[in-house]
Amino acid sequence: MINKLTLEEKRARVRDFRPIDDVFFELLASNKEVCEEILRTILEDNMLAVKDVIVQSSERNIYGRSVRLDALCTLGDGSKCNIEVQRADNDDHLRRARFNAASITVKESAPGNKFEEVANVCIVYISEFDFLDKGKTIYHIDKVIRETNDVIDDGLTEIFVNTAVDDGTDIADLMSCFVKKEVNNPKFPKFSSEVKKLKETEGGLNSMCELMEKYNKEAAEKKQLEIIENMIYSNFTDEQISLAVKLPISDIELIRKEIIQK
Repeated sequence: MINKLTLEEKRARVRDFRPIDDVFFELLASNKEVCEEILRTILEDNMLAVKDVIVQSSERNIYGRSVRLDALCTLGDGSKCNIEVQRADNDDHLRRARFNAASITVKESAPGNKFEEVANVCIVYISEFDFLDKGKTIYHIDKVIRETNDVIDDGLTEIFVNTAVDDGTDIADLMSCFVKKEVNNPKFPKFSSEVKKLKETEGGLNSMCELMEKYNKEAAEKKQLEIIENMIYSNFTDEQISLAVKLPISDIELIRKEIIQK
């Protein structure tokens, strides 16, 4: 289906995507130089190096779909930094960030490790809204001793950035790029170049269309699973469900077994 589309048809399919959109960001973040440019700006560290990036669809993604990590970067010092993008304001964002940080910490720790060897983890959470509602572009969440106001470093860094507030800084300038359909900002050459590549070159357009198909397929499978679960809870037989959703009875039996074991 994808190969039959003309170049113009592919361009039309991706024209309205912006870097903050899940599908687009997944491909954008696959380029470690882009992630490095993003993190150097947000963390205000021009010497920061990104050695590796694992995105959601990567074959090296050991986290699975149950833990959604948009772009997990390994930095030059060995620490882990997850860049997360969020458009919907229908979640507990602070707890989501905490959950992802905990998941990374556990996955990146080997049995027998001393706690002093637990990896440093940084969460950079980019949203299309100022959910903390304090009128800032960026928020650094610190752990503080209440009685003395001393900041404690336990290896976890949480930074929340948004595209809604423009404070005139380079960080705000970068955030504005996330919500544009076309990006050409000389401050962020890697970011701008990769957006152009994904939107205009045949290779980039092919990758975008393929990932869109994958996302659509996963959404359809999730919807079908919800229908099956509802029918099971409504006491339909496996045969009735099989006919309704056009899946083998053996698949329905397996899904029923998994639901019972929950």
